[in-house]
Amino acid sequence: MSQNNISDNILHAENFYFVGAGGIGMAALERFFLHLGKRVAGYDRSPSPLTEELQREGIEISFEDSMDAVPETFRNPADTVAVYTPAVPHDNISLSFYREGGFRLVKRAKVLGDVTRASKSLCFAGTHGKTTTSSMAAHILHEAGSGSNAFLGGVLRNYGTNLLLSAGSPYSVVEADEYDRSFHHLSPWIAVVTATDPDHLDIYGTPEAYLESFAHFTSLIRPDGYLLKHEGISLENRAPESVKSYTYGRDRGDFRAENITYSTGTLSFDFVYPGGRLDGISLGVPVDINIENAVAALAACWLTGDIDLPKAREAVASFQGAERRFQFHLKEDMPGGRVVIDDYAHHPDEVSRSIESVRRLYPDSRLTVAFQPHLYSRTRDFAPQFAKALDMADEVILVDLYPAREEPIPGISSKTILDLVTKSPKSLISKKEFVPLMSEKPFEVLLVMGAGDLSFEIPALTRNLTSR
Repeated sequence: MSQNNISDNILHAENFYFVGAGGIGMAALERFFLHLGKRVAGYDRSPSPLTEELQREGIEISFEDSMDAVPETFRNPADTVAVYTPAVPHDNISLSFYREGGFRLVKRAKVLGDVTRASKSLCFAGTHGKTTTSSMAAHILHEAGSGSNAFLGGVLRNYGTNLLLSAGSPYSVVEADEYDRSFHHLSPWIAVVTATDPDHLDIYGTPEAYLESFAHFTSLIRPDGYLLKHEGISLENRAPESVKSYTYGRDRGDFRAENITYSTGTLSFDFVYPGGRLDGISLGVPVDINIENAVAALAACWLTGDIDLPKAREAVASFQGAERRFQFHLKEDMPGGRVVIDDYAHHPDEVSRSIESVRRLYPDSRLTVAFQPHLYSRTRDFAPQFAKALDMADEVILVDLYPAREEPIPGISSKTILDLVTKSPKSLISKKEFVPLMSEKPFEVLLVMGAGDLSFEIPALTRNLTSR
């Protein structure tokens, strides 16, 4: 993808300042513009392992919300573009400076929209599954096709980054985020919709409005494009009449899996596509939920008409997953050996499907789930559904809620969910208590879930466990 195809307003800038620089989606764009030889800096609320990586790569990031923290290089409207994410509060000082100072201030999604218009873009949308599915598709194109320029919502463990670059490739792979209707800026060639279970009701207000946003997303597909949707989901197709529409699923749809086989630590199936099949697909991350993720990724790549299917089979087997998506931190191969898995699940349907996947993989083991709720509004809107999903575990540990961008809502906390959980034992702890507690608890399989910062504690836990 030539940089000359990207919007002139963006291209002519020498400096890019990112407000909310520590977000995973923002990080891909920061790395992209750094690759183009631009000067890149930004602000985020607090340090994280990701911001430390970005700083090592040469991106200047401040954690102080003040004008003094904005480098002098990035204060000239003539040569600086400011990029922001809607998760940043409106009264953020850096954001206000760029908004009121005559700068070109654009949403992250607008920049991604320019990328999709300059390429044949595979855009993956959905309440859940889009990070793994888009990451797997990017890996398949890299290993079995012409590659892609991929902007992903998770760090791929195969590559150690969430940005893949492929000079000369006609394809881009983009995670299409529905938050704040960001995916309405995109121009998909192949649009994949994995799920439409209502979420982000703080933005959309009603489930109907949420579904409407996905219907509008389909209307943005290019006339020569494709729509690939999960079998059975609620989705009104408003794509142009010339767009070809397909379905996929675990065991139903135009693209599907057959002959699913479970073995100790392994999972395989046959991939069925229109007019053919590819036998013996082994999952590199062998959890049940990845069957349909792999089917969707293979289907989208097959629709490009530009992959070698035997190599695609090898790519699925070598795919290590995205960080925090069924990431195994500890897997002791011995009698009574412990297992620690980290998963980004933060919606009730994701939580239940994650637990189901672990149950299939370890059917005879006792499952302990540690869950950190993400957002006050999501906890308020889905507390009964979260409790029902968590009841599928043998033991439930709730960790103090991670607020992210939100202010507290009176009466809403992790205890809101805990009170509805019927499973015993159940408990509520602070994040600081997590490592000491789990270091002493004789668990068998521990599944840590949530989109907050609890996962940052897992390395310390595994060090404690392995040192003993």
